Amino acid sequence: MAGGLARALRHLFAGSAGRLYPEASLQRIAAAIAEGEASHRGQVVFAVEPALPFLAALGGHAARDRAGHVFSQLRVWDTEANNGVLIYLLMADHRIEILADRGLSGRIGDAQWRAVCQQMEERLKAGDAEAAAITGVHAVSALLADHFPRGSGDAARNELADRPHVFD
Repeated sequence: MAGGLARALRHLFAGSAGRLYPEASLQRIAAAIAEGEASHRGQVVFAVEPALPFLAALGGHAARDRAGHVFSQLRVWDTEANNGVLIYLLMADHRIEILADRGLSGRIGDAQWRAVCQQMEERLKAGDAEAAAITGVHAVSALLADHFPRGSGDAARNELADRPHVFD
């Protein structure tokens, strides 16, 4: 119980995601998403949330579960080729979750997604939240370009907004 209470308090006092990602950072992350999507037919979404609600954190709700809810809420699954990817950061738990739509099933393995998370974690530990997000966006875009490259005849379609989602 003590661990659950400590986690819940950490979530209660997590602060704002906007302090890590001010408007200028959000614009640069959006530009990185747009740049990456120029090389592939997938869709990349970045979302950050400072914390879970107190009772959810106390009840042991996992970051992965919340990422699944955000994946659905932002309609990352709603792309023509089912190749959307959510990069989700839950600040209070220091957790990065990457969820990929069913079109990527069997194409990109768990080890590859974990490698992206590790790259992001290194940047976060160094204190550079913006670089962590952009590193993740670039790495996910490289994986998508391997499996869903944009051909010369492919029209540029932006099915999901490039602007990061900040849940404060």
